[in-house]
Amino acid sequence: VQLQASGGGLVQAGGSLRLSCAASGRTFSNYALGWFRQAPGKEREFVAGINWSGYGTNYADSVKGRFTISRDNAKNTVYLQMNSLKPEDTAVYSCAARYTSVSTRPRSYDYWGQGTLVTVSS
Repeated sequence: VQLQASGGGLVQAGGSLRLSCAASGRTFSNYALGWFRQAPGKEREFVAGINWSGYGTNYADSVKGRFTISRDNAKNTVYLQMNSLKPEDTAVYSCAARYTSVSTRPRSYDYWGQGTLVTVSS
């Protein structure tokens, strides 16, 4: 699976962005997708994940109620809608894929896309 993330940018606190992760290669609908982020000087952390069917999702506590993950298997794309953004959301966001079920552990993912930078100004 090849993954291509896009949609990052500069936004003021309280604003919104929508990230996209376009997939190609193997059967996209068989894979769970996760979004991770890494801020400067910090470890990569799980943000949100969605299982192969789209009916199971998981969120980090820090983004619950503000971020929404969704997928369109017909378009081979996963989205991360980010609302009420905070300066602490500033990071490089990456998407990743693993077979079937969501995991919060980065090392359990087999495929990674390049990151897209999200910067939230105060």
